[in-house]
Amino acid sequence: MSLLAGTGRQSFGRITGARAARQLTARVMQEGSSMRKNSIKNTRINMEVQRELSEIIRTQVKDPRLKGVMITVTGAEVSPDLKYCKAFISVLGGSEDSAKEVLAGLKSAVGFIRRELAARVNLRNTPEITFVADTSIAYGVKMTHLINEVTKDLADRPEEDEENRIS
Repeated sequence: MSLLAGTGRQSFGRITGARAARQLTARVMQEGSSMRKNSIKNTRINMEVQRELSEIIRTQVKDPRLKGVMITVTGAEVSPDLKYCKAFISVLGGSEDSAKEVLAGLKSAVGFIRRELAARVNLRNTPEITFVADTSIAYGVKMTHLINEVTKDLADRPEEDEENRIS
């Protein structure tokens, strides 16, 4: 940015004044919506969508494939333009086959869930929901069991070493 000699106006390359401001505004508008992915507003929307999805699945969906297991909505990521949503689902109390059945049940009920979400959450657009299996809780439980086994073995070893030293 430089000052044009004698005119007192700023120069943005070859474009000056109000024209530069209009083009800069147009460029910013073309880049997308004003809401960034990790903004506070988007984080609040994600939390609200997660809470409402959890409530809808728990109380409203009557699919028999969802019975007998504990379903948790571990997260929801709504795109900045509010058109798409990834809902991360964790299934406890069943095998991997039951997790696939739960995802199939949720996929078949996605229209109903989306309509209920639209009625509960006031958004400009109701996002298209995609359900994704989240295995992080099961992985955490597995790692906890492995750590407990290792620490149990380590706790037993010092007692054996002390017995060998005394005798």
